[in-house]
Amino acid sequence: MGLRSRGTSPPQMLEIASIFLFKNQFSYLFMASRTIPCPLSSAVNFSSKSHITSKPLSCVTFGALNKSRPRISVSIRAMGSSASSPKPDSLSGASKVDYSSVSDEEWRKQLTKEQFNITRQKGTERAFTGEYWNTKTPGTYHCICCDTPLFESSTKFDSGTGWPSYYQPVGNNVKSKMDLSIIFMPRQEVLCAACDAHLGHVFDDGPPPTGKRYCINSAALKLKPK
Repeated sequence: MGLRSRGTSPPQMLEIASIFLFKNQFSYLFMASRTIPCPLSSAVNFSSKSHITSKPLSCVTFGALNKSRPRISVSIRAMGSSASSPKPDSLSGASKVDYSSVSDEEWRKQLTKEQFNITRQKGTERAFTGEYWNTKTPGTYHCICCDTPLFESSTKFDSGTGWPSYYQPVGNNVKSKMDLSIIFMPRQEVLCAACDAHLGHVFDDGPPPTGKRYCINSAALKLKPK
C-alpha cells in the first residue's frame, strides 16, 4: 500500500503498481508498489521493460481514471507478441476448412474423451504415459483434430521430460501465445494454427539449431509413418 503525504493541501497521489515478468528456465512474477504525487487531471502512461534477464516479457500501462479515487488499469502482454499469434496466410498441407465454426459438441463426437480434454480444454497428459513420448518411427506428426502436419520425426529428440519433444514445427503450422494460467510461471502455449487445438508449450532450452523445445501432448498428435 502507498503512503499519503501530510500537510494542509496534500497533493493528489497515484499508486503505481510495477509489474515485471521475466522468464528463464523457471519463471517468476514479482510485484511491488509505490506512491507518487500526480495531478488528478493527468494520466500516466508508460511501458516498463524488465532488464533483469535478457528476455523482457512485460508491458504495463497505468492511468488515473477519475477525480474521486484514482484507479489503475493494467494490461500485460509478451513483448513482441500479441494475445494470440496471428493466423498465417499459408499453412503447409492444411485443410481449407474454417474450424472456428466447429462447436464443442462436434469436436466431442470426433475425439476421444482424453483428446477432447487436451486439445479443446487445454488439458495435459501425465508424463511418460503418452503414445509417442518414446516413439522413434520415421514420419510426420499431424494434428489429431484437423490433420494438419505439425512436426517431422527428424526434429524429434529425447528431452527426458516424458512428453514428445521437437525443436521445430512444420512451416507456420504451429502458433503460440502467452499462457498465464499459472500466475507465477508465465509460459508460451502452442496451438495448431489451423484449428486452434492446444498442443502443449514451447521452451527455450532445446537443442540446436533452434534452441526451442516444443513439449507436446501425444493425445494431440497422430503419427503418419513414412
